[in-house]
Amino acid sequence: MSFLSAIFGSKDNSELKEVIEGGAFLVDVRSSGEFASGSVKGAVNIPLDKIGSQLTKFKGKKNIVVFCQSGNRSGQAKSILENNGVQNVINGGSWSNVNQCVG
Repeated sequence: MSFLSAIFGSKDNSELKEVIEGGAFLVDVRSSGEFASGSVKGAVNIPLDKIGSQLTKFKGKKNIVVFCQSGNRSGQAKSILENNGVQNVINGGSWSNVNQCVG
């Protein structure tokens, strides 16, 4: 275990990386302004406050990775999606974390 993971808790990205490489639907739930300042290649921007009205975009997706600035809003997005019957949602945490997993 590395020094940093001992402090911050182990964040094993191998599953996340595998899901992304398998063609997961990448969703940045930050505001459009935040998204415009930089995000993950291939990601779409659906801000957290729009998730509930954009559910059709998630239907039929094999795997969905939601992410934001810190992992807080993406955690909320995951809950909203799961409460609306959307399965296979992974909270990728921060966009920089997800970005490290993208080929």
